[in-house]
Amino acid sequence: MTSDIPDLGAVFWPVGTGDSGTVVISEDVVVQVDLNHRASAEKDETQEVPVVDLLVPTLPEGEDGNPYLAAFVLTHADADHCSGFAKLLDEVTIGELWATPRMWREYLGDPKGPDLCEDAVAFHDEVKRRVEAIKKAVAAGNEPSYGDRVLIVGYDTGHDKHAYSDLPDEYLVYPGESVTTIDGVDHEGRFEAFIHAPFKDDCAEARNDTSLAMQVTLTEDGGKDGKVLLFGDLAYETIMKIFNYSEDKDREEYLEWDLLLAPHHCSKKVMYLRENNKDVLQTDILEKFENHAREGAVVVASSKEIPTSDTDGANPPHKMAADRYKKIVDTFICTAEWPSKTDPSPVVFGVDETGAHILDDTTVEESAKVLDLSKAAGDGRQRLRKVAAAATAAGRYVSGATTAEATKQLSGPEKVRAAVAADRGTTKAPTTAVGFGRD
Repeated sequence: MTSDIPDLGAVFWPVGTGDSGTVVISEDVVVQVDLNHRASAEKDETQEVPVVDLLVPTLPEGEDGNPYLAAFVLTHADADHCSGFAKLLDEVTIGELWATPRMWREYLGDPKGPDLCEDAVAFHDEVKRRVEAIKKAVAAGNEPSYGDRVLIVGYDTGHDKHAYSDLPDEYLVYPGESVTTIDGVDHEGRFEAFIHAPFKDDCAEARNDTSLAMQVTLTEDGGKDGKVLLFGDLAYETIMKIFNYSEDKDREEYLEWDLLLAPHHCSKKVMYLRENNKDVLQTDILEKFENHAREGAVVVASSKEIPTSDTDGANPPHKMAADRYKKIVDTFICTAEWPSKTDPSPVVFGVDETGAHILDDTTVEESAKVLDLSKAAGDGRQRLRKVAAAATAAGRYVSGATTAEATKQLSGPEKVRAAVAADRGTTKAPTTAVGFGRD
């Protein structure tokens, strides 16, 4: 275990059953993958967090003076993956949006759409605006303006009907390709996102089956790295296709993982198929997960508490899926239960000179306490520490007001200390500590 939060890593926020992951690449480069801002957490005492309220104060300042988010990546347009996007867009400058072609199909009379929530509509409208802005800039021989970039991820058989098809190749990426550039800046050697899906063959499938899937590799200066698999809400068939395609093409390195975000919030549909009204285990996919896991790999379920038993027809998380993950890894973490069900805090994945780690909750808290010292010493590199400490706030009440409201009266390190104090209320260390990926 390390005694401090490194400069490189990711935070998975406790947002109930939904996804909100913040990837910190450097002091100035923060990427948000999906968002499930819990508006109710602003008003009610809850263990779920208002992500936007807590994230925004931790972001670097952009060239326009506003908080700057280098990129927002949407795996697919379900509400539990994009709630709060309109609020985020209003409060920060987002350098680049990553979108899949499914968004346009939703608007072309597809029979399986377009039951989009307001935030999904806001996302699509913003993507459409950026596509037109880029085309206009390119026609004039210019680069896109600040806050106008977009990356279209995947291929649709009806792409010629969509305005994005006229974009230059640098704004289009397909399965089997890697991305190292974010908002026009190349981070090769520090960040790589290898795109696994969506596949062309799945473009007309249900929304979950068109999820953006990728392996994110974060590499620290000395060469140690951490690998995260993000599969959105994909189920068995598509995930098996991902494994088989990459194995057949001898690119197993893009299947390796230190951390797997359990697809579809720990859904049983990842490893069970329905046959004759029974859930039948598919052992082949479990073998794939296990074969490509690195030593000490961890599975994280971004969901509500894992139930003590499953009810037929119930939404995820599913106990039967959690039990299967626990058979292939030593550590399974549910965001609603880390480090305890009564006091959940963010799951913080860090990469430093010793490898990749899940940092224990006390490390997150203690690091937050010295934020003011590092600032006084001119050390402004600890962006991950700031994000993690903000996530630890968990939307609790501070003297009768929500954390978000109370911290508006504070600034800098005081915000972080107030958030941590509101959340933890104790310095007792959690019973679970995890370190992995040190080879």
